[in-house]
Amino acid sequence: MNDHAQPAGNYYDKYRTANPIARRLMQGFLDAFDGLAARVPVSNALEIGCGEGELSIRLVRRGFRVRGCDISAEIVDEARSRAAQAGAEATFWTQPIETIDVAHEAAPFVVCCEVLEHLDDPQLGVDILARLAQPYLLTSVPREPLWRVLNMARGKYLGALGNTPGHLNHWSRRGFLELLAGRFDVVEVRTPLPWTMALCRRR
Repeated sequence: MNDHAQPAGNYYDKYRTANPIARRLMQGFLDAFDGLAARVPVSNALEIGCGEGELSIRLVRRGFRVRGCDISAEIVDEARSRAAQAGAEATFWTQPIETIDVAHEAAPFVVCCEVLEHLDDPQLGVDILARLAQPYLLTSVPREPLWRVLNMARGKYLGALGNTPGHLNHWSRRGFLELLAGRFDVVEVRTPLPWTMALCRRR
């Protein structure tokens, strides 16, 4: 399904899973997202790695004007479909973060959740986000080693020691915040199980 060499991981609709444990974990993720997004003045928003568009739709409902991109054309089509079904006006297109037009796409609020762990060069990703965010960034990654431990506890990816396919980078809470600190001031951190999520302001 991936249109580029960059591995995007397996397609798994975590927002609409029927698994009750996964649903509870996702609700914690969404509650953390909503809480941090509420601290940002309503304006234009850009979502990098929009997936199925669920976070973009939540922002539209808060009054943001939203654009979103993803590496997968198939996922972008799904985001468009879900936004239309929800009556949420948002623009989606196919684009990897590495080739985005920074001058054209920069926004007051940038969202980049569950993307950096997939990048060959996460530092480059953070540098691009710092150029896009004018000034706010909301970003998240799986919290390690907890993520892999939970995968193994449910019998997944045992041969890879619980590593989800496509996850090239792994951060503890501290390690992720250190990565961001090179370009951003961290405003607030939330740790919904099993993620690290941070609202940042570009220096």
